[in-house]
Amino acid sequence: MTKTIANFGLRKNVRIGSHKKKRRITKGIIHVQASFNNTIVTVTDVRGRVVSWASAGASGFRSTRKGTPYAAQAAALKAILTVVDQGMKRAEVMIKGTGPGRDAALRAIRRNEIILSFVRDVTPMPHNGCRPPKRRRV
Repeated sequence: MTKTIANFGLRKNVRIGSHKKKRRITKGIIHVQASFNNTIVTVTDVRGRVVSWASAGASGFRSTRKGTPYAAQAAALKAILTVVDQGMKRAEVMIKGTGPGRDAALRAIRRNEIILSFVRDVTPMPHNGCRPPKRRRV
C-alpha cells in the first residue's frame, strides 16, 4: 500500500523539516579540566553524553594566555550558555586538575542561573604508585 504525494516532482531534493530532535536537558554534569596550559569545560547529561564543550584555546586564546583564569572563565561561559538555552536548571560540577583556571571557571558557573547540586574535586592523586621521573637539570 503506497501513498502518492501530489506535486512530488516539484519538491525535488528539498528538506521538509529538521530530522534532528532538540533534546531538552534539565539536569547535567559540568566537567572542568584545569591544567597549567589550558582549561577544558565539558557539559554532559546525566548519562554522560556530551552536550556542549569549550576550551580556552577554542575561545580564542593562544599560547600562554590559555592558562590564565580569564581564559578559563570565558571557556566556562561559552560552554554553559549553550546548555542554558536548552533548558538546563540543575548541575553537578566535577573539577579535575591544579591549574589557575579552576576557581575562575567555578565562579563563572556559579554566576549563571544554574543551581549546583554539589562541587566535587576529582583530581587524580597517587597513593605512592609509580616512581616520578628524574628532576630536570637546568
